Amino acid sequence: MMDVEKAGDIQEMVEHILEILSMEHIIDARIICMRSYGAKANAYARIWSLPKIWRVAMEINPFYVIEVLSENFDHLSEEEKKKIIIHELLHIPKRFTGGLVPHNSRGIKINSSTVNKIYQEYIKRFNQKNGN
Repeated sequence: MMDVEKAGDIQEMVEHILEILSMEHIIDARIICMRSYGAKANAYARIWSLPKIWRVAMEINPFYVIEVLSENFDHLSEEEKKKIIIHELLHIPKRFTGGLVPHNSRGIKINSSTVNKIYQEYIKRFNQKNGN
């Protein structure tokens, strides 16, 4: 049986990554981070969005949920965790519409090469901000 809880540590990581990378199209107040236990998926993390029909029916703006699968994610290094979170954030479209960007869309690929480039930019900006 799968169990879930809010993941404050991941929420802080998301907010930090968004700040350093200046991903201003992403509204961090509408990203909710959760940690699952006992999920059967073979993934480190996944991103969820609420379908448009539900958002319209409930008269709410788009929200996203980033779920980290505890058994697969928690033991990773901080670098790997950040790369996985960056990967999930790349699935959020530039217009923050509530949809999800696929792994291969309009010539942009969400893969390890793209994530590694963005992670290197993250490290560069982080070091600049902290005077390193």
